[in-house]
Amino acid sequence: MELLLLSNGKTTEHPGLLGWARDRVQTLLARKQVKRILLIPYAVIRSDWDARAQDLAESLGVETISIHQFDDPVAAINQADAIFISGGNTWRLNQLLHEYGLVVPIQRAVRERGVPYVGWSAGCNVATPSIRTTNDMPVCSAAVLPALGLFPLQINPHYLDASISGHMGETRDERLAEFCAINPSESVVALREASLLQISGETVEYWSVRGEGFKIFKHGETIQEYEDAAPLAALTPFIPKL
Repeated sequence: MELLLLSNGKTTEHPGLLGWARDRVQTLLARKQVKRILLIPYAVIRSDWDARAQDLAESLGVETISIHQFDDPVAAINQADAIFISGGNTWRLNQLLHEYGLVVPIQRAVRERGVPYVGWSAGCNVATPSIRTTNDMPVCSAAVLPALGLFPLQINPHYLDASISGHMGETRDERLAEFCAINPSESVVALREASLLQISGETVEYWSVRGEGFKIFKHGETIQEYEDAAPLAALTPFIPKL
């Protein structure tokens, strides 16, 4: 498989959509000889889907078309050179992936045909077994259906462990600890802004443009921070080994 799972799409320091990870994305597309990107923008609620596709094309220099332009979205997946899933609201995204019957076609495209998958924020969330570790509000009446399950561990993108003055609600660490208490057999990878996981063939790599680490949450274990992906291999036999 070829996966790029990014915590977020934009940063203040790097212009353009996926600008902070542009070199890695472009290298992947060149290696796979991708001529056109298929964008799935279902998570985008308050912006135009074609505009999001145009933003991506301008940032990466690769033709990009939104899946809503196709009469048959399943056929679009089956013919795709690369699948990109935008950030936005994870609940709405996962709901529409199921309603349009795209979950299995995407799984087959990525696992069987080796089609590159690039997802950021919500697009990163749906690459995991479920969307239960999203930060998003359930803005639609959608059940917590299985997600794509391309990556075997839960991810919490946009992870933030800074203290916010005046905030009296649970911290992100406390929310993730609650998830682990309810689901003691599962682990959560917490990705800070401008960081990613890249799975290519039999390797998994962690990278942060800011040089920051990621955390792993697991019930009954001390939360630890890491700067390379080696600890992920010990969590499940399904993680590609370094």
